[in-house]
Parts: sequence; C-alpha cells; structure tokens
Amino acid sequence: MVEEDNSQSRSPPRQPPTAEEQSVAKANEAIAIRPKRGRLTLLSRRIYNALLYHSQRQGVDEPVYRLTLSELIGDARFNSNNTELLKSHLRDMQATTIEWSTSSSSLKRWVSSQLLGTVTIEEQGRGRPCMVTWRYPDEIKERLVKPHQYTRVLLEMSSQMRSYSAAVLYEIGARYLTSPGRLSMREDVVWWAAVLTGRSDIKEVDYRFLKRDVISKALAEIDALCEDFGLELIEHKRGRKIEEIQFRVVPKVQQRLGDISASNRNVFDLALVGRLIALGLKQDEAQDLYATTDEGQIRATLDHVDQRLRNASMPELKSPAAYFKDALKKGYAGVTAMEPAPSSGPALAPPVAVLSEADRLRRIRELWENDRMGQARAVFAEMPQPMQAEVRMRFEAERLDQVAAPIARAWRRDGPASRVAATTFFRWLAEDTWPEEPSDRVLLDFALQRGVAGL
Repeated sequence: MVEEDNSQSRSPPRQPPTAEEQSVAKANEAIAIRPKRGRLTLLSRRIYNALLYHSQRQGVDEPVYRLTLSELIGDARFNSNNTELLKSHLRDMQATTIEWSTSSSSLKRWVSSQLLGTVTIEEQGRGRPCMVTWRYPDEIKERLVKPHQYTRVLLEMSSQMRSYSAAVLYEIGARYLTSPGRLSMREDVVWWAAVLTGRSDIKEVDYRFLKRDVISKALAEIDALCEDFGLELIEHKRGRKIEEIQFRVVPKVQQRLGDISASNRNVFDLALVGRLIALGLKQDEAQDLYATTDEGQIRATLDHVDQRLRNASMPELKSPAAYFKDALKKGYAGVTAMEPAPSSGPALAPPVAVLSEADRLRRIRELWENDRMGQARAVFAEMPQPMQAEVRMRFEAERLDQVAAPIARAWRRDGPASRVAATTFFRWLAEDTWPEEPSDRVLLDFALQRGVAGL
C-alpha cells in the first residue's frame, strides 16, 4: 500500500540522543507492517526497534552493524540471557517478508523484502563479550537507517506496552499525532487484523471478535500507559457491515490529569499479575487482562479457581487458565455453592500447549521478575517516610535521566503511584536491592515453590 507522507522530512540525527529521549527514527512505511509471510511478536518488534536504533547511531554507510549482546538485551528490554530464545525471534524476523510501497510525482516503487538480513551471534569465549552482527536487505537499508519521512518512537515507552497490538497502535498514534487531521490510514478489516496481530495467515475476520479481543484491549492499554495521547476507533460501514476502520489520535489535555492520577487507576498490582501467570496465562495476556478488567473481579475469580483446584472431590482441571477465563466471563466467583464446571467444550478444556525449553525458561524468568518486583513494592511500602524519600531521590539521581520523557513526567507528577512510571521504578528498586542474576537452579527452585502450572 502507499503511505501518506505527513511526518517530519529531515534526516535523523547521527549524534546519540539525550538519555531521556532515547528513540528510534522509524520510517513511516515500517510502522504499520503487514507481514506477507511469517509472524511478528511483541518481543521481535522490541528487538527490531533496538537494532534499528543502534544501526542509526552507527550510520547508513556501515556495511554490517555490530553490538554486544548485553546491550541489545538491555535496549530491547529482553530480561533474559537465553540466546536460543533471542535466536528464535531473529529467525521470525528473517522469515517475515514485507511489501514496501512508495510513490512520488515521477516514480512508483514496490519492493518485497525480508524484514532483516543476515544475523550472526559470536560467542567469543570466557571473559569476552558475546557480539551480535546484522545486516538489512540492500533494497530497503537506506530507507530504514536514514529515512526521509519518519516518526520518533521512544524505546522506553514502547517497552511499556504489553501486547503486540498496543505496541503497533502506539507507533501509529505517535506518527499521526502531529498530522493535520490526526487520522490514521483507512484500511479494510483484514488488513488491520494482520497489522495488529503480526500474522500473515489471516484471510477472513469476524470483526466482532477482532474488536473485542484485539482492538478494545489495545486501546485500553494505550489509554492507561501513554501520557501524550489516546486513540479512538472509527468504523466505516457498507450497509450494516463494518468493512473499513481507522483511528483518530486524541491528545491528552491537562484537564484529564486528575483522572489519570487516581490511585485505583495507577497502582499496578504485580502480585496479582503473577498469580494469573502462575495459573498458566502468558505474561502479555495476563497483563492485558489486568489492564482491561476490574481488579476486584479478577481477585475474586482467582480465589474461586484456587478453591476449585483444592477441591479433591471434583475432577482435575485440565487447563486452570482456560477455566479461569471462562469463570471470569460467566461470573463463577459470584456463585455461593461450588458446582462442577462442564466437562466438555472448547472454552473450558482446550488442548494444553507443549512449551518448548526456551518458552519454559522464559515463562519462569518472567514469573521470577514479577515476583521480585512485587517484593520490591512490598519492601517500599513498609519503609518509613524518610527512607522512602531517600530511595526516591536515589532513583531520580541514578535512573530518571535515562527514561523516556513521558515516563519522567509521570514520575515527577505521581511518583510510585503512577501506572506509567511505577514499573520502571520498582524494576530499578528490585535490581538495586537484589543485584545478583538468578542461576538456573534458583529459577527452578522458584518454579517448584510456586507450583507453576504447565512448567
């Protein structure tokens, strides 16, 4: 498709940006990517943005880009030293083909290309850093590394998004925030389904489910996490059928700050999210559910599922996560008498997916990180006021100038109560309190102690 050119028209700076504005100048054509083959994930998008950020710092004339693995992991907010998991996401990007269309008054050009070219990971032996090198396909390299029309994407803000669809819509919102009409591209439902899920195999779409399961949740996530703007869905009908949609970018005005800073909106209960993950939900799914569902309802349903799991007189649940989602939907937590759940039906007992070793380790590591951040939150809550003030001052001195401007503003306004800034603060506090990296044995013991489902 041909994209509109309504962003800035200068080349990205070669000098490193300031720490609070660590960002990538992302070509407009690379924001709403519709894969023609393969599939993109939230983590692969983060890794791609981090690679692009370092490519732009190294310059368009470099034939090969080079970076330490530790720096890539840090900038992609990867939170794991598992190179096998990293390799799997790099393969996904190499296997994903995209169509790149541009036009001018004298030329129309269409290119079909890989998203990423050759990648090498060099493990140089003990005491020497592991290095990552990568290339871009020649046909699109200059447009990626030195774009003429681009949108600034803040790496820290992008990393706050917990679903692929929210990450895409955040970048789309950033692109059209400064355009005259603040209206995104208008495309058919199938096109949007592929763009918002990163999937290339979508041929037909039931719009009701796309809106309920993907769009609405992503909009709620952006509304909760993004300070600068929100998005409104615009539906275009042909007869009674919705065939095309687009989004309007709505700047967040000062009058809304009181609502945004409300305590029931900004406090992110990591322990509650950890319980969802322990039940078998994926981290992205658990956090997405938390962001769009009443906290009391989630807590009550979790308590109900715990009771059901402990009831030895009833059949064993094949999928506690699926049972939880069905119980939440049907309001089982409001039923006083415990009744057996139906023994059949796809919503209650889908086949249990067999996790790969890489996915299993990632799940355990995510649980461990969430648990540690929850402990950091509890430790902070128990500190006397003078000690809390000292910790906050130390965070501001050591970390605040390294985070994105929206997160820094949220912190200065609301402190640890901010939903936008709290994750960054408690992650820093956890790392500061327990700086040692967990060994495989520590992670295994943690999983066994928590009785992690499916692991």
